[in-house]
Amino acid sequence: MKSIALTWPTRWLFAALCLLGASVHATDTAPNLTLHGQLDGHDNQTYRSVPFDVPAGTARITVAFDYTGHEEHTTIDLGLLGPDGFVGQDGFRGWSGGSKQVFTVASTDATPSYLPGPIRPGRWTLLLGIPNIRAQAHASYRARIWFGGPNDPPWQPAVLNPPLTTRAGWYRGDLHMHSGHSDGSCASQSGEHKVPCPLFLTAQAAARRGLDFIALSDHNATSQLNELRALQPWFDRLLLIPARELTSFQGHANLFGVAAPLDFRVGSAQVPDWNTLLRQVQSLQGLISINHPIRPSGEICMGCGWTAQPAADLALVQAIEAVNGKDAQTPYSGIGFWQAQLDRGYRLTAIGGSDNHNALLDPAQGGVGTPTTVVYASELSQPAILAGIRAGHVFIDVQGSRDRLLELSAQQGAQQVQMGDALPAPRASEVELSVHVVAVAGGRVELLLDGQPLPRAAPLPLNRADQHLSAHWRSDGARHWLRADVYDADGKLVLVGNPVYLNPAPPAPQQQATAAGTGLATP
Repeated sequence: MKSIALTWPTRWLFAALCLLGASVHATDTAPNLTLHGQLDGHDNQTYRSVPFDVPAGTARITVAFDYTGHEEHTTIDLGLLGPDGFVGQDGFRGWSGGSKQVFTVASTDATPSYLPGPIRPGRWTLLLGIPNIRAQAHASYRARIWFGGPNDPPWQPAVLNPPLTTRAGWYRGDLHMHSGHSDGSCASQSGEHKVPCPLFLTAQAAARRGLDFIALSDHNATSQLNELRALQPWFDRLLLIPARELTSFQGHANLFGVAAPLDFRVGSAQVPDWNTLLRQVQSLQGLISINHPIRPSGEICMGCGWTAQPAADLALVQAIEAVNGKDAQTPYSGIGFWQAQLDRGYRLTAIGGSDNHNALLDPAQGGVGTPTTVVYASELSQPAILAGIRAGHVFIDVQGSRDRLLELSAQQGAQQVQMGDALPAPRASEVELSVHVVAVAGGRVELLLDGQPLPRAAPLPLNRADQHLSAHWRSDGARHWLRADVYDADGKLVLVGNPVYLNPAPPAPQQQATAAGTGLATP
């Protein structure tokens, strides 16, 4: 669906996030190598090899190819050979003919027409086929080539993954789902068998639900990345974010925006604890969230609850899956766990995910998009969505509506911030709170200070479909977090807001947990 236009935060936030968007695009780099060449009529119906050297440490090769002479019907086809030519372990890597101007090849994924696999250093070759160039014609070609490192995010270079839209706004998505690349299953075409569910059906279900983005988080797998690369051009209104669910015997966590292989064997000699794994994720610039943290573990759900031992350092974590499927008001909700970490001084973004394992499941039964994580981002692109999550510019639409909206801002003096941001509030200063809610007429807003109802502030009734509300709080000068929840007319929790952080303490040195069995380290 299209991004939702903003009201009160737009004036200040749009400018701020446009700057963020500029910084996102600034991460795109110039090509490492540019090759040029000339063709004329003598090259008609011939092949030309264009060699180039791939340095050691390269994990991805991306090529953007263009040429002149189209008006004279000059045609140049394109392919790629590894160091072994057409044979050997790193030989023929693909042929796209004239169908693609940009392609990429890595160990985890490749553009359709090309084969994923290891990138061996040495002399590679662009293979040009010239099916037509007129006798008197001349043409020039240019091949821009990028050499990606093993820790580079999968959206680089940006020529590979341009934003689907460049508007700043709220974007709706599902951050937790499974396909046939792990344990996702659904009925076969005949309906007679239960089979691994094709990833395409998950993306199609998300598109029908009106989502703007999804993260495919199969258990410990990266095989889905190649299929995402193939599907993204067709889904030009649905952003497909690479992810995986790091699944251990001591808890599960989603990793977003990383293509590199990662050893997930927590408790092994190679990965003795979660902190070892989290530090590896940090080096890969990934975003990680703890999933369904208080689910039971054991034979009922192996490793589903968060029981990390020794305790995990949550300074290495960016988010908590506060709502998983339809658990928001059940004993299994992660909201309490998340709020307990806020009380301990961690700034962790609450997100939601359907944890869908059957793309054909009806939305009313908790299918794809229930709940929806709604992110304010500078554009609809992988880096912008993940940046919005890191910043805490997020609310959870528990029922996965297409139109509900929750905006919270806090102002003290001349400074105004929104969900996820920090606000200094000296003792005795007045903090003005503004709330904007859409599509929950008949419901109410509850303002929470450190998880408890805001003192001297009754729940705010919602009498209209689009309503602005305000409240005030006199600061005591101490550290607090303040957020909003929205309930519908039946008392069901429908929107979960992220906090504004008042007088946050500077990060303290990490210490070991003092309480056994918490799976957490104290800040």
